[in-house]
Amino acid sequence: MHPDPVVPPKAAPGDRVAILSPSFAAPGFAPEVHEQAMRRLVEVTGLVPVEYPTTRRLGASAADRAADLNAAFADPRIRAVLATIGGEDQITVVPHLDPELVRADPKPFLGYSDNTNLLNWLWQQGVAGFYGGSTQVQLGPGPAVDDVQLASLRAALLTGGRLEVTEPGESEDFGKDWRDPLALSEYGDREPTEPWTWAGPARSVTGRTWGGCIEVVQWILTAGRFPPDPSVLEGGVLLLETSEELIPAQEFGWIARSLGERGLLAAVDAVVVARPPSTSFEVQRTPEERARWRAEQRDVAIETVQRYNPDAVVVVGMPFGHTRPQWILPYGGAVTVDAVERRVWADYS
Repeated sequence: MHPDPVVPPKAAPGDRVAILSPSFAAPGFAPEVHEQAMRRLVEVTGLVPVEYPTTRRLGASAADRAADLNAAFADPRIRAVLATIGGEDQITVVPHLDPELVRADPKPFLGYSDNTNLLNWLWQQGVAGFYGGSTQVQLGPGPAVDDVQLASLRAALLTGGRLEVTEPGESEDFGKDWRDPLALSEYGDREPTEPWTWAGPARSVTGRTWGGCIEVVQWILTAGRFPPDPSVLEGGVLLLETSEELIPAQEFGWIARSLGERGLLAAVDAVVVARPPSTSFEVQRTPEERARWRAEQRDVAIETVQRYNPDAVVVVGMPFGHTRPQWILPYGGAVTVDAVERRVWADYS
C-alpha cells in the first residue's frame, strides 16, 4: 500500500463514465429508478454514462463482473467508474481484478457499502477513491438529487476543491420501494437529525481516510486483505458506518474492539462514525426507539475508540453511508476533523 494514494484526475463534461454493478445488479431489478438516475447524472454533471454487460444482469458471476471492471479501467475513454449499488458478495470479485490496469490509468471510483471491498483494493494499489454516491440509491429515487449529494458528487468527479461537510438537518433510513411508482417522485420518511457528538481532545486532525462499512471491513480483515502492519494508517482518519442489516450496538462494539486489538484504532488520529440507519422495510421502530438505537451505537463507538486510543478525535453522527441525504467522502484522500471548531472538511482535489 502506498502511504500517499494518488487521487485520480477529474473528468470533464462530455467525458464517458462507466456505470457498473460490482455486487448486486439493481438496475436489472428496478430499471425505471436506474434510468432516472442516468438522466440525472447527465443533467447534473454533463458526463456520459456507459453501461457494461453485467450492469443490469442479475446473477452475473464474479468473474464476469470483474471483467467489466477491468474493461472500464483499461479503456482510456472512460474517465470515472460509478457503482450502481452495493450487495454482499463483492469479496469474490476482487481476486479477478487486474492491478496493473488501475495503476496505469487511475480513475475515480465511487461506491459504498459492499464497495468497501473495491475501495480497499484500489487503496492498496495506491489509488484513492470516494466513499458514497451509488447511483441506484442516491441519484435515481425521489423528486431530486439532495444538495449535499450533488455538491460532493460534482467535487469528486469534476471540480475537486475543499468542502465543509455540513449537516442537512434531516435524514431517511430508506426510500420508497423501487417497485412503487412513487419511488421516482417521493423521498422516504425523513426526520430531524441530532447534533453530531464529539469526543477526545480538542485538536484538529488532517489525515488520509480508510475504512467504510464496518461489517465489510470485518470481512476484508478476515480474508487477509489488509497490510500486516497497522502503521499504514498512522495519522489517518478512520471512517466507520453500518448497513441496512441493522447490526446492534453490541456487535458494532465487538467489531470495533477487534479493530482495536488489530492495532488500527491506535494508529489513526481521528475516527468518524456515520449516523446509522435504525429501520428498514422489515424492521420498524418508533421515533424514541430510533433515537435510542442511534445513541447506543454512538456510546459504544466512543467508549471503544477511547479504550484503545484516548488521543483520537472522535465525531459520531455524520451524514455519510447508508442514510440519505449522503455526503460522498474521500477514501484515501484527505479529511480534516477539527474538534476545536467542531467542523469537518473534505478535500476532493
